[in-house]
Amino acid sequence: MRVNRILLSSALVVVALVLQVSVLARLHLPGAVPDLLLLTVLGLAMVYGHVGGALVGFGAGLLADLAPPADHAAGRYALVLCVIGYLAGLVKPDNGRLKSATGPMVVVVVAAIGATLLYAGVGALVGDTAARHVGLGSLLFTAALYDLLLAPFVVPGIMALARRAENDPLAETNSQAKKPSISSGWLSGGTGLRIGGQRGGLSGMRNGLKTKAGRARTARAGRIKGVKRL
Repeated sequence: MRVNRILLSSALVVVALVLQVSVLARLHLPGAVPDLLLLTVLGLAMVYGHVGGALVGFGAGLLADLAPPADHAAGRYALVLCVIGYLAGLVKPDNGRLKSATGPMVVVVVAAIGATLLYAGVGALVGDTAARHVGLGSLLFTAALYDLLLAPFVVPGIMALARRAENDPLAETNSQAKKPSISSGWLSGGTGLRIGGQRGGLSGMRNGLKTKAGRARTARAGRIKGVKRL
């Protein structure tokens, strides 16, 4: 990943995690907790693509696994967000720009339900049955509802920041300055066309000089013959 992608993604993920742990988790809403970290990964993945989305999702999930008060095995949420980021990057819009709000909202709902199911499935494999006691149906409904309500305030802003970092005018100027110019290459190194033109010009000058010399000789011979006849 590029340096600007890493810096921006790291800053957004840290801010989202702090807000989720310190604010959203303390609201004590019924069912699931609004997943600001998931929305951040979705917004970045829909600009960076599936590879960037997978990397951002893995890093964000691993940070969430290690941040207190984590009560699950490390790597569990990293796996979930890595898969979600990869799949969200596959539906990346052209040039990272949204043509309508319908597509991203569908992505948010599917991602919220998929992340909840995948998290519960991984937990069942490692012996965590907390989802069964809370109720998987209510978790799925509340997760999709909360994330859908929060998405219009998060996803467009994150995508705009990511696009702005991608379209850095300084980076584009530097990249264009590094590209060699065709005209400068012709002038500095020379080409066959230029050499051929020079050779053609020199040969033309030589032919002209030879023609002039021949005419001068003919005229001189004519004068000599005229003098002899007199």
